[in-house]
Amino acid sequence: MAMGTHDYQDDPRNADVLISINGALVPRDRATVSVFDSGFVLGDGIWEGLRLHNGVLLFLDRHLDRLYQGAKALDLDIGLSRADLAAAIRHCLEANGMTTGVHIRLMVTRGVKATPYQDPRVTIGPSTVVIIPEHKQPAAAMAERGLRLFTVHVRRGAPDVQDPALNSHSKLNCILACIQAAKAGADEALMLDPHGFVATCNSTNFFVVRGGEVWTATSRYLMPGITRANVLALCADDGIPARELDFALTQVYDADEAFVTGTFAGLVPVVEVDGRTIADGRPGPMATRLRTLYAGLVDREAER
Repeated sequence: MAMGTHDYQDDPRNADVLISINGALVPRDRATVSVFDSGFVLGDGIWEGLRLHNGVLLFLDRHLDRLYQGAKALDLDIGLSRADLAAAIRHCLEANGMTTGVHIRLMVTRGVKATPYQDPRVTIGPSTVVIIPEHKQPAAAMAERGLRLFTVHVRRGAPDVQDPALNSHSKLNCILACIQAAKAGADEALMLDPHGFVATCNSTNFFVVRGGEVWTATSRYLMPGITRANVLALCADDGIPARELDFALTQVYDADEAFVTGTFAGLVPVVEVDGRTIADGRPGPMATRLRTLYAGLVDREAER
């Protein structure tokens, strides 16, 4: 069976978690929003995925920066200050007795509409804010085996169509990419930019290693990943040459290594792209080194 970076270890405690909906704590099986909610009707909203590690919401300021920047771009009033939103997340975690090994999906939509229509002016209420915390750890086998990617026909769009830097609820192009990759028997989709250069995966950022250098695509057609930025910073701090540049699929097929990054799984090696085995088909030394460096960064962030 194909494995993705969001494969996780099942935890029975999640059946009883409380979900925060506009500040009200609701049992998971009764957590609902209106069918007139902007997020349901149109995918009109923004979201963040966060991790709780050793009592600390990792890189919270950066996640809130991205959330509020996205809200500003969408002319969406979250209705809460950063401090109040952070307090709401912590309140939900405390109500669930959660301290570590937790993944949080934070979602904000424009709110309930008077009628199912796209115009924001028919919104009749405040924004809807949902916080879903889960006891959730990545499946260990994923990093041990490595991912298989498939390059799909669905491209990353230009900012004048749908800005790929926005972490919006509308993810249809990524969903279509994911479907195509799954039909091909792969774990995730590798997506190209409008010019045919490698851009990103459907839910993670993509890197290759060539000649001792770490390469990743420029930020023009991808989500500005927080883990991606952390890995680039770790490279700089540890003397590892790293570049953001345009590169082609042919430079992926004969790469020394490849890997992806994301908030949930951290850094995961890639061992195959489009049926081509990357190097010897096993996680390589650079990915292993960076996984160790990233784990140290996570621990330091929690201690700080």
